[in-house]
Amino acid sequence: MDDCTVAPEMSSSVPRRRLGRRRIVKGAMSVALALGLAQVAMAGPLLDRLRERRQAAGQPSSSSPQASLSNVAYGPDPAQVYDVYLPGGGARTSATPAAPVIFMVHGGAWAVGDKAMSRVVDAKVARWGAQGFVLVSVNYRMLPDVPPDGQLRDVALALAHAQAHAPDWGADPAQFMLMGHSAGAHLVALLAAAVPASLGLSGPPVLGTVALDSAAMDVQAIMGQPHMRLYDRPFGKDPGYWRAMSPIQQLRQGMAPVLAVCSTRRDDSCTQAQAFVARAAQLGIRAQWLGQDLSHGDINAQLGLDNAYTRAVEAFMATFSAGVAQRLGR
Repeated sequence: MDDCTVAPEMSSSVPRRRLGRRRIVKGAMSVALALGLAQVAMAGPLLDRLRERRQAAGQPSSSSPQASLSNVAYGPDPAQVYDVYLPGGGARTSATPAAPVIFMVHGGAWAVGDKAMSRVVDAKVARWGAQGFVLVSVNYRMLPDVPPDGQLRDVALALAHAQAHAPDWGADPAQFMLMGHSAGAHLVALLAAAVPASLGLSGPPVLGTVALDSAAMDVQAIMGQPHMRLYDRPFGKDPGYWRAMSPIQQLRQGMAPVLAVCSTRRDDSCTQAQAFVARAAQLGIRAQWLGQDLSHGDINAQLGLDNAYTRAVEAFMATFSAGVAQRLGR
């Protein structure tokens, strides 16, 4: 029996018009239920992103480590500054071997966030500072003033400045590793893929990149289909810009290794990480993806704690160079 037919045995007790209306109502309720279930399925990742954006707008924790060098200017804008965390929080001597550097870029939907946030620096400085690493945490200009391509240029300028001054801190300019979370992961992935000369970089190449839970490895694919409005503000309507801002589209042979960490609670993040790694493999680039059953925020906050996740990231970092492996005790 289809939705337009009334059974003969029912026609004497139920008017045809009323039954038709009931079926229309029932059908509408089914559609509404399906839409509701779809919204519930999206609610977890979406709410997690909204919470992360609110947290990114907050102030650093009072218990966060104090930078050895604060607000080092790499450009004329007040936002173009970075903090330097030296091993042990103090100055290094000439007898100390030059330290490798973790170059960290915060997230916040390309619009909010800060280099000194507890989720950005606390656990990382505590663990890797004790192992002899320098950590540089970067601020950059953000929306609505500067779009992602300008942010990329800021991060590249900060990297060049930090490498030039690394010997002043007892650090090795040839032992830099890129790391970023969320929007920051998108920016460091782009930076890793960029031809150095195109961004005015003249220092040594970086050793490798750790991208923490970016769901924007392929902006072109995101914008070419139904997507969250979150992406409209940074990436606009120009397909050429989408491609230019897609790390997967900018991959090039000979670039340094990349680890793409993703939250398995977010289908889009791991799907993008897997596609990025697959494309890298086609070009002969050493790349891996690492899924973790953690929220988007905890992918950042828990890196550096004494856990299996941190050790897995360190195992990849140890492949960057003998010096990094030695610092990590591997």
